[in-house]
This record gives sequence, structure tokens and C-alpha cells, in this order.
Amino acid sequence: MPSHLIRNANYDPATRTLSIWLVTNENRYDYRDVPPETYAAFRSAFSKGRFFNTQIRNRFTYRISKDE
Repeated sequence: MPSHLIRNANYDPATRTLSIWLVTNENRYDYRDVPPETYAAFRSAFSKGRFFNTQIRNRFTYRISKDE
């Protein structure tokens, strides 16, 4: 996943949780109730960071977890 903003992403369709790891820190951001269509559009977006900033960040509730 080449991105200047996003280090990694994972989607759990059973819980509709999109987990995002940013390049800038070690936290994992778990975005809740993300529709499968939004995740599919994210995966196919030319700029993952731009899509994340406009379509996911500040649109879905999230929880921050510190990966160890």
C-alpha cells in the first residue's frame, strides 16, 4: 500500500471495522461501521491518503489503540 500517510490498513467485514495505521505515529485507529463499499473504494483509490482524509476521517467514529 504505497502511501505517504498510511502505513497499513485492515478491514474486518464482520464488524465493519477499518483499522488504519498512520506513518506519523504508532497508534491504530479503528473506524467503526465503515460500509464494505467505502473500504473497496479506499482500496482502489489512487491516493489512499486523500481518500482517507476526505471520505473516512471525521466521518466515522473511531477508537485509538496503541500497538505494542
